Amino acid sequence: MTTENVIIVGSGPAGLTAALYTARANLTPLVFSGNEIGGQVNITSEVENYPGFPEGLNGPELVERFKNQAERFGARVEYAEVTEIDFEAHPFRVKVYDNEYRTKALIIATGASPRKLDVPGEVEFTGRGVSYCGTCDGFFFRDKDIVVVGGGDSALEEGIFLTKFASHVRIVHRRDELRAGYTLQARAKRNEKIEFIWNSVVTEINGSDGAVHSVQMKNVKSGEVSTLKTDGVFIYVGHFPNNRLFADKLAMDEHGYLIIDEHARTSVPGVFAAGEIADPIFRQIVTSAGAGCKAGMEAEKYLAALED
Repeated sequence: MTTENVIIVGSGPAGLTAALYTARANLTPLVFSGNEIGGQVNITSEVENYPGFPEGLNGPELVERFKNQAERFGARVEYAEVTEIDFEAHPFRVKVYDNEYRTKALIIATGASPRKLDVPGEVEFTGRGVSYCGTCDGFFFRDKDIVVVGGGDSALEEGIFLTKFASHVRIVHRRDELRAGYTLQARAKRNEKIEFIWNSVVTEINGSDGAVHSVQMKNVKSGEVSTLKTDGVFIYVGHFPNNRLFADKLAMDEHGYLIIDEHARTSVPGVFAAGEIADPIFRQIVTSAGAGCKAGMEAEKYLAALED
């Protein structure tokens, strides 16, 4: 069994940027992409807020560019899912189905996933009117009517942001009071473009010709079912970090995000983390790429110190 210099788990912007930096350091990193490369970016229809691309580009194209650039300098990307990691011994053991690898340094970039409503039409229209990121997709809803689902800080922050583009934003919340902070609530309620629909849940997302045209809602108190016309549905019912491999092995906060220091170091020496697995706040392509850069540079320093 050969021992790798660096194994990177995850292939979104953080993972592939870490791969680029460690590859340029001549460490020939090995990236395990999971079942599909790119993470959430790969299901983003258009990306217009990543620096250097003034005309914008689609998510899969940006992911392919990330991958090609890392591979150009010697990174190796394998379409495989890591099933187990042993942090007890060094080099660390990484299991991928029936194979096992050892690595001197490990970079975790497994990301986070948006919580879904799990209603009919949600998967079908993701990227075609259903979104989980107003910052990413709001521009495409200029002068449109949209629905925001949720009642926490994220729902109100994104709802307020979306009023820069949409003509009307309806915030659908399952309760009759919001969970968001007082200041956000006040700002949202003052906004003339925002309307609240209380005690209601979205039970179905409908569309045709590849675009959303309405949602079906149910009032949780009366049981009444209604249909609301809309051009888009933005869902903010939370995110969850993809931390299954690290439970009881690495330090996490109360929400399950990995705790790292300013050098991207986790609680285990030689293990670094980057991107949304350690970032519950920003969740942007550019911030994840920057975090991947830090993790890659710090992994290089760690490996250099091992040789001293």
